[in-house]
Amino acid sequence: MEQPNAKHKDLTEQIIKAFYTAYNILGYGFLEKVYENAMAIELGKLGLAVVQQAPIVVNYTGQAIGHYYADLLVADAVLVELKAARALGADNEAQLLNYLKATPYEVGLLLNFGPRPEIKRKTYDNWRKGSLAWSHESRRATEE
Repeated sequence: MEQPNAKHKDLTEQIIKAFYTAYNILGYGFLEKVYENAMAIELGKLGLAVVQQAPIVVNYTGQAIGHYYADLLVADAVLVELKAARALGADNEAQLLNYLKATPYEVGLLLNFGPRPEIKRKTYDNWRKGSLAWSHESRRATEE
């Protein structure tokens, strides 16, 4: 699954543990917000700081052109996008990658509370972000 030296490996393992706990209790069929709240509770039990609906500002040539919200930001290090769909698609993965490109965060998890639990881990190194540099507003907004 994860490489031995993967960024934030221990943290993502804790998030995945919380995901399976919530999935085993709730199962499939609720709206994403229910799973988001359950994940926040489970991650809190593990002693992890969680921001729900963490703001993301997308900039283009220095101007804000989009405002989005990641479902969870865990320990100011990992973005988590939650889905409650039959299956994950390429568009879900693209959404998470774009969130990583637009923020200072390099690791993201896509967690699907579908008929079968699904997990996708994505990384996007900051040195690759170049022209789509994140806004300091994104970082400040999540710290407030």
